[in-house]
Amino acid sequence: MGKVTVAATVVCAAAVCAAAALVVRRRMKSTGRWARAVAILKEMEEKCGTPIGKLRQVADAMTVEMHAGLASEGGSKLKMLISYVDNLPTGDEKGLFYALDLGGTNFRVLRVQLGGREGRVVKQEFEEVSIPPHLMTGSSHELFDYIAAALAKFVATEGEGFHVSPGRQRELGFTFSFPVRQTSIASGDLIKWTKGFSIEDTVGEDVVGELTKAMERIGLDMRVAALVNDTIGTLAGGRYHNKDAIAAVILGTGTNAAYVERAHAIPKWHGLLPKSGEMVINMEWGNFRSSHLPLTEYDEALDTESLNPGEQIFEKIISGMYLGEIVRRVLCRMAEEANFFGLLTCRLCITTHLQI
Repeated sequence: MGKVTVAATVVCAAAVCAAAALVVRRRMKSTGRWARAVAILKEMEEKCGTPIGKLRQVADAMTVEMHAGLASEGGSKLKMLISYVDNLPTGDEKGLFYALDLGGTNFRVLRVQLGGREGRVVKQEFEEVSIPPHLMTGSSHELFDYIAAALAKFVATEGEGFHVSPGRQRELGFTFSFPVRQTSIASGDLIKWTKGFSIEDTVGEDVVGELTKAMERIGLDMRVAALVNDTIGTLAGGRYHNKDAIAAVILGTGTNAAYVERAHAIPKWHGLLPKSGEMVINMEWGNFRSSHLPLTEYDEALDTESLNPGEQIFEKIISGMYLGEIVRRVLCRMAEEANFFGLLTCRLCITTHLQI
């Protein structure tokens, strides 16, 4: 009965909205405001256009930046970070593994029991934890203590079906989805925060070291075995299920891409070539910028008022954290120039928007 009531309510609400939209449209048409609103949307559509020719220009510009980023540190808008991941999963893995995924306003903790080629994923559990806003701009100590406490609480609930190999310490894969200059498979220094985080005393520090110290402070016996970002984690997951997977793209709060590169095609790699002959590259393509990108006045205004003007341009025009704000700005212009919301004051325009 409850489901029927909810469904009926949703249908009624949708009908009311549709009727209201029809009334508004008729009134706007009668006053000529509809034509102005349509013109604003048409202008937006044209400026955002991506015909095949433009897409090829963007792809060519990104290819140039990729080669420059592989050649030297700081030589490109794309960081093309070496991940130190030279082998991806095969599907033969066995045992209990933990994971911590930190990449936005929430983080997830997960455990999985793998049973090899035949058993695959035997059992898995996870929890999602929200990060209080004040910790996103506080201190490194406070943030990692909060994360370690949540992780310890999760480990304490480990039940039947999960088995740590005798004599082995629990191992953790740390997915850290912010720009990091990796120094080994299990260490990396934070280059900068994105996605609304701004914790100065973490920049330049080894994020694995910060997490390890936090775990030690509360007595959690666990070792970080690997540091990756979410894009590389996605690529690893893809390879686990499909041996032909060679690239991964994230389109969420932010955006990024990672792919498998031939090790000898990375001029800035000065170590011994890995036995696999391959190396996973973390592009950090959110910072890509080109004159060929279809930037509008709304994108430019958003960038100017953001926490990091001039940076992460590609991310700001396609990822989830920013698209809502772009829509708000378009609606405000429609309200101001076409009186789109009638005589009522447009709260969308007078409300101070969130810092982005």
